[in-house]
Amino acid sequence: MKQRIITGVIAAALFIPIVFYGGVPFTILVYALASVGLYELIRMNKLTVISMPTVLAALLLWIILVPSNVTGVFETIGLTKVEITFVIVLLLLSYTVLSKNTFTFDNAAFLLMATTYVAMGFFYLNETRLAGIQYVFYALFVIWATDSGAYFIGKAIGKRKLWPEISPNKTIEGSIGGILCGIVVALVYNVFLPVQSNISVLIAVTIAISVFGQIGDLVESAFKRHYGVKDSGTILPGHGGILDRTDSWLFVLPLLHFLHFI
Repeated sequence: MKQRIITGVIAAALFIPIVFYGGVPFTILVYALASVGLYELIRMNKLTVISMPTVLAALLLWIILVPSNVTGVFETIGLTKVEITFVIVLLLLSYTVLSKNTFTFDNAAFLLMATTYVAMGFFYLNETRLAGIQYVFYALFVIWATDSGAYFIGKAIGKRKLWPEISPNKTIEGSIGGILCGIVVALVYNVFLPVQSNISVLIAVTIAISVFGQIGDLVESAFKRHYGVKDSGTILPGHGGILDRTDSWLFVLPLLHFLHFI
């Protein structure tokens, strides 16, 4: 617990000032976090870390992460992100032949899915910061409130298992309690840093991101259970890897944009 607290304090001391500053330093941080997240997934699947397919995956990750306010890059090369993605799909499929199937279709599919999963989540972290710092902290506070509420309420009164095959300690009572805590925190937050004037919309969106935040956490748990690992990585002593700390973000931040909340 002591190591967990120390790591949390150090991480917050580094992360929060960069979030406030924004701009290029924040974009660099997003690239770094996403790159480590993809590396963790590649390690989970026991793929060779440095190889032609993983280099292509990293390239795709960095291209998807290019912020929406930087349009000149794609105008220069004359390709959109979707077109570049398709080119990399073709290259990965071609590599399955060139490698005589030592790199398989399943490997290619995994890399594409893993890269898209990580890239889209962190892309929208950057987009959310561009929209306004208040939205970043709204999302984070709701996620943290949901996680804490689910843990403490589940521990106190939780009886019915939520999804024992994936995460045996989570309960239905804890999940509902986490959602309620997320709503309370969102309402209080909105008083000091308004993100939505319509309270009904605020509550509805908070419920949605609280639910999807928990799904994001369960997805990461499913990954780890499938690949037989306890944590996604070891970069954060006491906490695990980057994906262990950001799994909910990767679901919540895109959702805020898809719901046109931002």
